[in-house]
Formats: sequence, structure tokens, C-alpha cells
Amino acid sequence: MTVKVVNKSGQALPYYATELAAGMDVRAAISNPIVLKPLGRALVPTGLFIEIPAGYEVQVRPRSGLAAKKGITVLNAPGTIDADYRGEVCVILVNLSDEEFTIESGERIAQLVLAKHEVIEWEEVSELAESGRGKGGFGSTGAK
Repeated sequence: MTVKVVNKSGQALPYYATELAAGMDVRAAISNPIVLKPLGRALVPTGLFIEIPAGYEVQVRPRSGLAAKKGITVLNAPGTIDADYRGEVCVILVNLSDEEFTIESGERIAQLVLAKHEVIEWEEVSELAESGRGKGGFGSTGAK
């Protein structure tokens, strides 16, 4: 599938690191480093503008290595970029560690995953069909 992109980052476009990878790393495109204090958050620009085909979204997800090693993650994970959005792709990062973290230009900060989605129509009813789970909430499907 082809997705149109305007690249103002000064860096190579995101790419799949392996043949079976689902996500492509996206990089920070900033003129000055951003220091994320513990529990701090920042909106980090990527310099990318994309035109997603109708029926698809791009999900912005954390990088597992950055999260595991540094405690840096995407705050609204997964973030969604809708097909009609034409602004710059930005990533909301949060520092969940107890140490400052500096984001440099070109640093891999998140990954992008193209995902197909359906558009639903609501059918308002007075009751729902029974199921084995019923109204059981969080933790209700575990062994007893």
C-alpha cells in the first residue's frame, strides 16, 4: 500500500527494520534537545505530514526498548492519526522514570503502524443477547 508523505524532517523516512515488522520507527525532528523531567511530558514533532487512505488509521505506539530501558512511553498509546488529518505527525511522550531524559533530533521516539478499521452504524436496542461472560468486568475471566 502506498501512503503519500511530505518529509520536512531532514531525515530518512520511517522504514520497517525487519521483513515481518508491523511498525516503523519515527524520529524526533527538533531544532533543540527536549529535556523530559520525571513525570514530564512533551509534544515532539517528527517533520512528517501524511495522507492516509480512507478506511485506515496510523497508530502511534511506544518503542519497547525506550520504555523498558528509559521509562519513556507514548502517553496516549496507541495514539490515532485519522485519514483526514493533514497536520504534522507529533508524538506525546511521557517520562515515567525517576531520571531526566533528553530527546535529541533524529532519536527514534515511537513507532507507526498502519491499521485498517471499520465504520460502524449503531443499532439501538432495549437489551443485548446473553453471553457466557455476561456483565463480568475486569478480571472476571480468570481461573477461580
